[in-house]
Amino acid sequence: MQQHLVISMICNDKPGVVEKLSAVIADNGGNWEDSHMAHFAGKFAGILRVAVPGDKTQGLKVALTSLAQDGYNLIVEDAIAVSTKPQQTLTLKLVGNDRPGIVREISRALSAHHINMDQLETTYSSTPWSGEPLFTAECKINVDEDMDLDGLRDELDQIANELGVEIDCEEIATPL
Repeated sequence: MQQHLVISMICNDKPGVVEKLSAVIADNGGNWEDSHMAHFAGKFAGILRVAVPGDKTQGLKVALTSLAQDGYNLIVEDAIAVSTKPQQTLTLKLVGNDRPGIVREISRALSAHHINMDQLETTYSSTPWSGEPLFTAECKINVDEDMDLDGLRDELDQIANELGVEIDCEEIATPL
């Protein structure tokens, strides 16, 4: 029976980081399935999901722990099965002048509606015309197919007005 592990990683960025991690996973019977990884300020960070036969799970965990001597900071967790109701996927796109509290306000609104973020990506840059700090965010959420989105959209509009940002909430069409 397959076991799934979720691994978070951070280490100094250098050539071969992913190669070494993937070799340990493959050499211990694991299969790299999903990941999100990026370079940030001299560090390489990521999160990934690995499938491994149940009888090889402990050996893989031990092998991953040994990477600490090479500067890898890893957290390895057993994945949790999640029940799924019919869902619809939405993307929230935000852009505006940077200021403290933007992520807090958006996450507070989602939490109040019992919505988890599936993905969140943010960037900080400067506007080309004025050099003002510009903040952008894109968040993917899944909600129950029958959820009334009007209340969420109203609250996001109110937050956008208060923070002086633009927030678009778009439904993502599911492929047939």
